Amino acid sequence: MEKEFGVRPGTHTYNFLLNVLVDGNKLVLVETVHSKMLSDGVKPDVSTFNILIKALCKAHQIRPAILLMEEMANYGLAPDEKTFTTLMQGYIEEGNLGGALRVREQMVASQCAWSNVTINVLINGFCKEGKVEEALIFVQEMANEGFCPDKFTFNTLISGLCKVGHVNHALEILDLMLQEGFDPDLFTYNAVISGLCKTGEVKEAMEVLSQMLSRGCTPNAVTYNAIINTLCKDNQVQEATELARFLTSKGVLPDVSTFNSLIQGLCLSSNFSIAMDLFFEMKTKGCKPDEFTYNILIDCLCTKGKLDEALRLLKDMESSGCARSVITYNTLIDGFCKIKKIEEAEEIFDQMEVQGVSRNLVTYNTLIDGLSKCKRVDEAAQLMDQMLMEGLKPDKFTYNSLLSYFCRTGDIKKAADIVQTMTTNGCEPDVVTYGTLIQGLCKAGRTEIASRLLRSIQMKGMVLTPRAYNPVLQALFKRKRIKEAMRLFREMEEKSESPDAVSYKIAFRGLCCGGGPIAEAVDFAVEMTERGYIPETSTFYMLAEGLCALDMEETLVSLVEKVMVKARFSDNEAAMVMGFLRIRKFEDGLASFGRVLNSQNPQKGYW
Repeated sequence: MEKEFGVRPGTHTYNFLLNVLVDGNKLVLVETVHSKMLSDGVKPDVSTFNILIKALCKAHQIRPAILLMEEMANYGLAPDEKTFTTLMQGYIEEGNLGGALRVREQMVASQCAWSNVTINVLINGFCKEGKVEEALIFVQEMANEGFCPDKFTFNTLISGLCKVGHVNHALEILDLMLQEGFDPDLFTYNAVISGLCKTGEVKEAMEVLSQMLSRGCTPNAVTYNAIINTLCKDNQVQEATELARFLTSKGVLPDVSTFNSLIQGLCLSSNFSIAMDLFFEMKTKGCKPDEFTYNILIDCLCTKGKLDEALRLLKDMESSGCARSVITYNTLIDGFCKIKKIEEAEEIFDQMEVQGVSRNLVTYNTLIDGLSKCKRVDEAAQLMDQMLMEGLKPDKFTYNSLLSYFCRTGDIKKAADIVQTMTTNGCEPDVVTYGTLIQGLCKAGRTEIASRLLRSIQMKGMVLTPRAYNPVLQALFKRKRIKEAMRLFREMEEKSESPDAVSYKIAFRGLCCGGGPIAEAVDFAVEMTERGYIPETSTFYMLAEGLCALDMEETLVSLVEKVMVKARFSDNEAAMVMGFLRIRKFEDGLASFGRVLNSQNPQKGYW
């Protein structure tokens, strides 16, 4: 510059160049230009130091930035508000609010004047760490010192409150913002709408959207995507589609996130053909599907067992230049394993290496589980060795897959070895592990050992699921140890998760077949019915025969009535059954009762 124009660059020129380099992230060149500035004898000013401090903060070098501020005194310069706020922002970006507050203390001690910029930087710091209550207290403290919140203040507080789920408080701040004469902008409304959607309040989000439109604030794809995504998750795909059409009519074109939400919603609501139509529409409108789009559709096809179509979609994914991730391959491997096509799953597994996609723990666990279920346990064990060679540590799922195989085949010794290996390798057995082992022991006729194992697990303080209790219950009832079995059932109610449908089924059948007092079976039938578990038809017939044999028909009629109410028989169905029972045609009445029960699609909790 000096040679070409005869003009020697001064502080202002260097500051301009340094600032351009910092904003352009050319941080290596900043040091070169700064060195040239000093070698040319050009004195830095406060702006020079502020620019250099900003560069160091961008490079996550906060300590050198602090030292640079301290060096300002050597040039007869004092830090200004920009210096302090830049350092505060640097600390906040590092997640160190405490450091930012210490810088503020230095600022106060140096009697440097502050403006809304300083206060807003700190408010943002509080909110970024989720300390919104502290941010509000800080605002109040600073208001007492003359601080007047501005639009940035309100937006920061509203966003912070929404992120921590305090949406109602955010709406109060929004009302206050309007009262103070500030117009909410796109950022404000998007924060509120996103917050409402996260808490499932989609109706309220739509109301805020209407307010937004009425105030002349134009929504963008982010606004609509938040609502569309929530509607789809709530299985309101039709409403989401209508909103997307409205979006288009307003000139806001759907982006890949919009299409993904709709496609996922359609897949979850079993509208796969419409999802595929939307996928093709997406492509024709110039919106390129991403990895998430393909993974949704591939997962849906795998769930439906349409693996050939899933593979065609994988090829389409490749031809469109969309990267295939480990999730894509894991989905396909899982799909093939579920329909017992292990060879195809292994092919996909091998493809991953060819395509340069790293296998993860889920990849190995899925294939190991598939091999174990297809009785190819030796190959599953070899795969575990390969997994270890690749630096992946087997977890509970890995061991539980092999354990399930050995328990199913009755090889208790190998099952016990798996649990031992698991513990030795620092992987603590879980409820599933113990439940599987107990089931295997009972299947092998080793009920006493299973019972002792159950007790030892209880002593460890582990809360067991019915899956662990049910095999022992069944084994005890089969051995006609009715009292012991019922004690275990009651213990399950007190010490573990509540008995499930299978627990009640086992206990009811055991009481009806065990030759014990019929009154106990009747009382249990009433208890299970009241808890929403409908007795199994074949077992109920056994109880009915016993009641009729003991001339306890009234008890039977009362019990049938209770079951029909809980099983939601229609008036006509109930009248038909009761008609037979009143004229003492018990066989016909019970046959009708059984047909209705068996024809129903029982709700959750029934079997």
